[in-house]
Amino acid sequence: MTRPTPETLAHSARRARAAAGAVTDAQTTRAAGPAAPAVAAPAPAQVSGAGSLVRSLEALGVDVVFGIPGGAILPAYDPLYDSTVRHILVRHEQGAGHAATGYAQATGRVGVCMATSGPGATNLVTPIADAYMDSVPVVAITGQVARPAIGTDAFQEADIQGITLPITKHNFLVQDADEIPRVLAEAFHLASTGRPGPVLVDIPKDVLQAPTTFTWPPTLDLPGYRPTLHPHGKQIREAARLMTTARRPVLYVGGGVLKAGATEGLRKLAELTGIPVVTTLMALGAFPDSHPQHLGMPGMHGTVAAVYGLQKADLIVALGARFDDRVTGRLDSFAPDAAVVHADIDPAEIGKNRHADVPIVGDARHVIDELIAAVTAERSAGRAADLGDWWNQLDDLRKRYPLGYEEPADGTLSPQYVIQRLGEIVGPDAIYVAGVGQHQMWASQFISYEKPHTWLNSGGAGTMGYAVPAAMGAKVGRPDTVVWAIDGDGCFQMTNQELATCALEGIPVKIAVINNGNLGMVRQWQTLFYGERYSNTDLGTHKHRIPDFVKLAEALGCVGLRCENAADVDKTIAAAMEINDAPVVIDFVVGKDAMVWPMVAAGTSNDEIMFARGVRPAFDEDEL
Repeated sequence: MTRPTPETLAHSARRARAAAGAVTDAQTTRAAGPAAPAVAAPAPAQVSGAGSLVRSLEALGVDVVFGIPGGAILPAYDPLYDSTVRHILVRHEQGAGHAATGYAQATGRVGVCMATSGPGATNLVTPIADAYMDSVPVVAITGQVARPAIGTDAFQEADIQGITLPITKHNFLVQDADEIPRVLAEAFHLASTGRPGPVLVDIPKDVLQAPTTFTWPPTLDLPGYRPTLHPHGKQIREAARLMTTARRPVLYVGGGVLKAGATEGLRKLAELTGIPVVTTLMALGAFPDSHPQHLGMPGMHGTVAAVYGLQKADLIVALGARFDDRVTGRLDSFAPDAAVVHADIDPAEIGKNRHADVPIVGDARHVIDELIAAVTAERSAGRAADLGDWWNQLDDLRKRYPLGYEEPADGTLSPQYVIQRLGEIVGPDAIYVAGVGQHQMWASQFISYEKPHTWLNSGGAGTMGYAVPAAMGAKVGRPDTVVWAIDGDGCFQMTNQELATCALEGIPVKIAVINNGNLGMVRQWQTLFYGERYSNTDLGTHKHRIPDFVKLAEALGCVGLRCENAADVDKTIAAAMEINDAPVVIDFVVGKDAMVWPMVAAGTSNDEIMFARGVRPAFDEDEL
């Protein structure tokens, strides 16, 4: 079968988006109540359950599935052979799951992965948990042993429905082939509406083999599922009143703003009110880094101004954020004098970690739009706070404690310099995908994110091995966009086999391996809290060059490059940018002792932020 070209994929994606939009509109109408069809439905088609599955994917506008065949799911692969849906054969099911996540994060559409029963399904558990923590719309389709064998400890049997119950928005075990179109339509609707999240569909092999009829569209049966999109007017008015009277307010922006497509509204709200903005790790790009009102990222490795701003605020307006422990530090000491307006589409998040004085349930786009109107009314009535003193304090902190780094004393290559130059050379239109660890934090600090959906990472779960397959998925979803994965030598060794998939499938991602020879973040903690006792963090990629990442890249069908000094950084990145017909891996050999600063140690108060090793910011008495 001929591999689609990027142009073909782009055309297919446009066609699929249109189809998906039509289907979603129809589903939403049916979820609310029956509606008369505009045209007569086509006659039911006689197919197998597997055929019904593939036709459902086509009707839903799916253009790509990441997966690996196996015994229980094999019936689905026969009709997939003739389908318009592109299947990308990954090298490990974990790669399929992270690729689906990267695709979804980059495009805003549902990512789809597929695996067989037993170990195939359980290999999806980590990416499913990752997608759940970061609210990513993914549908995972798994094969299951035949219905009579369920519960008998049959070959490659695993109760994947039970296993994934705590880490999915919903999951299904399909018992009848006639249910497949409805279940698939419901899975996509659940994954992509309300608070997005992963949905698993488990289908026994005999159900895939059974004869059935395929009709579309199905009628959704989701009693009780009615996400609240529009906020309560009284709560909006109270929030607006607080926003126009607070002396030290902060807009605390989370990933929900990106998922709601609310970035333009956020900018309008911020500029209307003049309130400082902080964006979490999952929200980078929701508000331009270069905007004068942006204080940066808060939390464990956030900027001093952002951490201080939240800590000393008298009002926090949380938009699509969940008061995660990496932001709050020790919760009982977080922002002690702040009233809280908490807006989220998931009512379970409101008040979960921090009491909300004004709870607002609703989609972030609608919440922000209505806040703009309410704040405008307040200002028209002459109510507006003077934030001059507040901005003077924050600007002083930004001036005194900017993000920066020291060059390694031993003359080795600085990892921060590599990442900073990468962002400056590649620019703000690219997609940057990070693994987990020091390189993730440096990428969040030293690359400027000016546009939404240009920063992808594993935030909640902190999954090592995320970057390479997620970059692959992002590039498939947005083939005309440059995609760089910034990975560590530890993370890279967990899932780099997917580069073989990229090479064979024509997916020219670019990988910057920040190779410090260690599990860097763990080593940093050992340096700071374990008396420099470096137990089992040396990976051998420096001492022994095992593996040799350049040779490994070449063995996987990629172009391999190496850079070991600052003078060669720019030309090495430029060389990688010139290669667009194959994946590229750059082995940046950097110093092993660089640390991520600022830092709030786990379990401590944000008041104890360290600007460098042994250095606490010097706040004025009235600031404390």
